Amino acid sequence: MNWHVYIILCSDETLYTGITTDVERRMREHASGRGAKYFRGREPKELLYLESGHDRSTASKRELSIKGMKRAEKHLLITSRNRPE
Repeated sequence: MNWHVYIILCSDETLYTGITTDVERRMREHASGRGAKYFRGREPKELLYLESGHDRSTASKRELSIKGMKRAEKHLLITSRNRPE
């Protein structure tokens, strides 16, 4: 199965990082409040980054790696590659 790592810009200007096998479904879940608890009190504004080609294990490791980055490092990652269409 193809897993994706993604970064979403939230309504409060924070960046949320997650993993999924279906990006469109996951975005709908976040927007409707059925996604991560992180989206209680904030809404997803824009998908900023998408990285594909992972299995569950590598996606989880990559997610943790990105979550450990400083905000400036995340912005460099976002602007450097894999900007979704």
